[in-house]
Amino acid sequence: MSTIGQSTNRIDAMAKVTGTARYPGDLNRPGQLHMKILFAGLPHARIRRLDTTRAEQYPGVVAVFTAKDVPNNEYGLGVFDQPVLCGPGSEKVGANVVRFVGDQVALVVAESEKAAAAARGLIEVDYEDLPVVTDPRASMQPGALRLFPDRENVLAHYRIRKGDVEAAWAGCDAVVEGEYHTPMQEHAYLQPEAGLAYIDEHGRVTVEVAGQWAHEDQEQIAHALGLPREQVRVIYPAIGGAFGGREDMSVQIVLALAVWRLAQRGVLHPVKIIWSREESIVGHHKRHQFFIRAKWGAKRDGCLVAAEVEVISDAGAYAYTSTKVLGNATLMCTGPYVFPNARVDAYTVYTNNVPGGAFRGFGGPQGAFAAELQLEKLAEKLGLDPIEMRMKNVLVDGALSTVGTPFPKGVTIDKVVARCAAEAGWQPGKGLPAPSSTAAPWLKRGRGFACAFKNIGFSFGAAEACEARVELHGDGRIERVVVYHAGADVGQGAHTVMSQMAAEAAGVPVSRVELVASDTASSGTSGSASASRLTFMSGNAIRGAVARALQNWQDEERPAAASYTYHPPATTPLDPETGYSNPNFAYGYVAEAVEVEVDVETGHVRLVDVICADDVGRAINPRQVEGQIEGAVVQAAGYAILENFIVKDGHVLTPFLSNYLIPTVLDVPERVKSLILEYAEPNGPFGARGMAEMPYLPLAPAIAAAIHAATGLWIDEFPYTPDRVLTRLRAAEAG
Repeated sequence: MSTIGQSTNRIDAMAKVTGTARYPGDLNRPGQLHMKILFAGLPHARIRRLDTTRAEQYPGVVAVFTAKDVPNNEYGLGVFDQPVLCGPGSEKVGANVVRFVGDQVALVVAESEKAAAAARGLIEVDYEDLPVVTDPRASMQPGALRLFPDRENVLAHYRIRKGDVEAAWAGCDAVVEGEYHTPMQEHAYLQPEAGLAYIDEHGRVTVEVAGQWAHEDQEQIAHALGLPREQVRVIYPAIGGAFGGREDMSVQIVLALAVWRLAQRGVLHPVKIIWSREESIVGHHKRHQFFIRAKWGAKRDGCLVAAEVEVISDAGAYAYTSTKVLGNATLMCTGPYVFPNARVDAYTVYTNNVPGGAFRGFGGPQGAFAAELQLEKLAEKLGLDPIEMRMKNVLVDGALSTVGTPFPKGVTIDKVVARCAAEAGWQPGKGLPAPSSTAAPWLKRGRGFACAFKNIGFSFGAAEACEARVELHGDGRIERVVVYHAGADVGQGAHTVMSQMAAEAAGVPVSRVELVASDTASSGTSGSASASRLTFMSGNAIRGAVARALQNWQDEERPAAASYTYHPPATTPLDPETGYSNPNFAYGYVAEAVEVEVDVETGHVRLVDVICADDVGRAINPRQVEGQIEGAVVQAAGYAILENFIVKDGHVLTPFLSNYLIPTVLDVPERVKSLILEYAEPNGPFGARGMAEMPYLPLAPAIAAAIHAATGLWIDEFPYTPDRVLTRLRAAEAG
């Protein structure tokens, strides 16, 4: 019986429901010490003096580490622009400057958490306040304060130039312009940052921590400590959520630094740290806020003619993944539509805010919000059904995207839109049916629709590969399949589908598969658990390794072992002048229809119903796919309606879950209907596409369209909190 397409129980389910799964905060070793980190607490300042004398003398303190203890005081995924520790004593230019409130200044290692926390409060820091810039639009202006002495505030500028936009406006029968703002968002994963570091039996600096790419963590640690990579080991235990929030460093490097420096002093004790929720919210990156200005034009029949878009993202204090997020937004800001003429200028800009970084959707939700509202407004101005207008303009196989190339074969956005619309009761010429009625006259209901695409895998020429090693054990038959793979299971169920794909490839039940995962000492690099890529990439790597191992098995090798590295089709970067590129090797496609209820007396918005159609290529485990859809919908609903991350002058005003509200069970829609569509991806393992991010992208614009249907208002920024909605309602009433 095939294991593909079966809702196999998760291989980690029993451990998680019984509480035996070990997360980083659960790990302990004999004689361990405890670490606390002194955060800057200021958005922009120069450290003139740092005195740790009193902290070092506090009872129970073993060591205090500062910038002078970091051999190569820098890190960063895209650019090495962030000091490991800020302060005097570093050879890196500018390392004595803190650029956001979560910059790390000093580490205190003590015999107890209490002692470490108390001693941290005794560290004396003399700061010289520097000017603070928090608006990326101001930061990118000529003459603005430069946050780094050796680079401009504009971290990246991408251009798309297709056709002749200026000439095209004259041929448009309708033109709409809009300005959109999408907010920051906190990941709020269940498990705050935590980890345990020690010197292992082979003398390696070993860090057990939650992350999304073990080998990248290893590389960042080795770079900062000036060590060969093979002297650093990274292990992932159970991971309590990530959503992109664990792509960048938090405690990995400082844990390694502490245990390494202690070992040099003859102190061979493990070091542990657990961040509080406040430290987690202040100390790690957020979803980027975006400012988008768009001008779109169309013919009377609804055919799109031209788009002009300016996209500005707030990178915050350091680069993180801002350039890659911007690339996705650059593609998505014109939606999944064919434009003969397009001009896009996209920027990501340094500020003194908490850094922006990877978060589920990775620039797609921000671009989709502007794109889908622009299409809705154009349809309204032309008096057309917006779903019919979508169907007229969506990309199909062979159609040229705004970057001048067609998407890879297997474009299905037209099928996905049609299936979702039909499920919602849409009929050509009649539109969506009226929403369900309410008894209370102050409760207005409306329905909305939106669609999007999401890249699968790394983009724009980024190196992409995934390794797997497989051993086949047994005599007459294969009794055990051991798979070595570094891919991270951050809660999405990746290890389960890896086991299913290995079983399918080897022709054995899943019960015979043993997965050895997420340890740099036993596996080659897998790439990141991000970009909706891990099922696609790991599946191809595991299939390749199993095929080679089976050949060795046929040659009577026992056990039969083989390795395989999968390389997907190549991608290319955006041309710096025109944007011409082949940006991605695969995509997933999604459409959503929603119903909302608006209380016009309080401004409260309630998400009532969601229909989400996703082309996943092939559902390796349908139950897990459904779980990803439902989870993404609820998380995106929080982004659109509830979560209000507030920063003022660089200071985070919502550092607790008591004032940064995320959805609870009471905020879940009455229904989330998952439509799992399976149009096989030509290069995907068993036809699978990645899908975990897709349901996130169109929800906010679908909700915006539904609010418009209920109230007549276009509200071009969110979250749709009661105060924002009520203010707009009252303004409309006032004329």
